[in-house]
Amino acid sequence: MDIVLFHSMWGLRAVEVAAAERLRALGHQVSLPDLFGGRTAVPEIEAGFALMADIGWPTITGRAYDALSRVPDDAVLIGFSMGVGVIGEVWPNRLGAAAVVCLHAPAPVPPGVRPGTPVQLHYAAGDRFVPPDQVEAFRRTAEEAGAVAVIREYADAGHYFTDESHPDYSPAASTSAWRDVLTMLH
Repeated sequence: MDIVLFHSMWGLRAVEVAAAERLRALGHQVSLPDLFGGRTAVPEIEAGFALMADIGWPTITGRAYDALSRVPDDAVLIGFSMGVGVIGEVWPNRLGAAAVVCLHAPAPVPPGVRPGTPVQLHYAAGDRFVPPDQVEAFRRTAEEAGAVAVIREYADAGHYFTDESHPDYSPAASTSAWRDVLTMLH
């Protein structure tokens, strides 16, 4: 299965590389575009926002579209935090995606996705970047589109709970999220 992983606002880092390697080891073809052109920030919110602003959203999404031009239309889309924002931008033009996984943030499911498309949202309880209305919008738009949604909220986890090197890391939440993702891809 072809998969495209979109990284967080801190740039392409070890957590995304490890995720890609994990999926490749299971036989998937994984594209991991560097949307920041080799630039990274220390994993702090302000530094990430500053780097995103410096690069610019049109450049970031342009690089995403370039990467998508090299994979089949049904490639699975997986986003980490800001990468989910990228998915929100490109998904309306990739309605044939076989599945979509939103880690750490939601993106609304666009009208026109194939009925039965698996979509997942994994987020930390109380995360300021995941307001309840956005979770509800994900749930509602998935239902309206006929997608099959899995929504998981993790207590005792921070925003970036899948990154072992970050203070937000939660082994239990990360393990649970990856179990759901891998089950869906199997």
